[in-house]
Amino acid sequence: MTEHDHVHESHPEIVKRLKRAEGHLKSVIAMIEGGRPCLDIAQQLHAVEKAITNAKRTLIQDHLDHCLEDAIGALDREKRHSIDEFKSITKYL
Repeated sequence: MTEHDHVHESHPEIVKRLKRAEGHLKSVIAMIEGGRPCLDIAQQLHAVEKAITNAKRTLIQDHLDHCLEDAIGALDREKRHSIDEFKSITKYL
């Protein structure tokens, strides 16, 4: 498998989210160029930021759930607990 073949089940959904964010970002640019109120612009920027953050979080969690699991293989209960804790704490990134 090459790095270009590295596709997870969540990737199409992440692409949809990012394309939606791209559309919102283009709207923000148009709003700024059109002299729209700062509050409206800030609200749209917040939506873009949330969409990108959610896409990033989904990508990272998917990577941990699949790539990390494949790399470490079977573990005893104590080591498994450490990995599970690590995966849980990354949700706060």
